[in-house]
Amino acid sequence: MQCRRLTRRQRCGGQELVEFSLTFLPFLAIVTVFLSVTWGIFAKSALQYAVKTAVRQGITKDKTATGGSDITSVVKGIVKQNSFGFLNDTSLIHVHYYQPPMPGSTAAVTDVSTVTSGATQGNSAGNIMVVSIDNFTLPALMVRIYSWNSTDKSATTISVSSADMIEQIDPQDLAPLGTAP
Repeated sequence: MQCRRLTRRQRCGGQELVEFSLTFLPFLAIVTVFLSVTWGIFAKSALQYAVKTAVRQGITKDKTATGGSDITSVVKGIVKQNSFGFLNDTSLIHVHYYQPPMPGSTAAVTDVSTVTSGATQGNSAGNIMVVSIDNFTLPALMVRIYSWNSTDKSATTISVSSADMIEQIDPQDLAPLGTAP
């Protein structure tokens, strides 16, 4: 039998595979964490954008702009339309109307969400419209593994809100309030 010398390439044939597997698994874990975090940030930003847009449009709507519909339903529709598909229904969207205290007063704000007639109607000029999404559950993009025998498949809960003062609208041209929240 003849002995021959092995070249360096022939002796280190499996080294690249071992190095690749030792570096690829941590890299894959980092990418997974990065995607999960950015998914949550994107979802919260999208929902915040939706309520902000709804408030900005809702504070200026009058009877003609709503097309005869009530203002609360119109605002909820705007939130759903601008939520990038995260909201399938409007049950998590809440619209509240508050009357601020008189200037110089230390009284608390008054919830006028159910006042549908009179001078202090919920969507009267000077009142505050608050649109919120409460307890939206965002499913986990990827399951989180904390130990060898347990995985976390729980969803993340997101709540966002936005508020602004309702602009001056002719009291005779106020849109119906609708059912709030």
